[in-house]
Amino acid sequence: MKLTGRVVFRDIETGVWVLEGDDGTTYQLAGGDRKLKKDGQRIEAEGRVDGDTLTSAMVGPIFHVSTYRFV
Repeated sequence: MKLTGRVVFRDIETGVWVLEGDDGTTYQLAGGDRKLKKDGQRIEAEGRVDGDTLTSAMVGPIFHVSTYRFV
């Protein structure tokens, strides 16, 4: 799956990185590297969505990033 959106840090619990997708959905980010996690930057990422896992942040489905690029 390919998603485009803005990376945002949310101060929930211990903090969580999310992708606010251009499709209007918020995804909790998993994977990637440190360069990916910069508040406010736009990315296009490929990966898979795991909608069956629950997290303490409860911000949306988990998106496991396999590759990304800045846009």
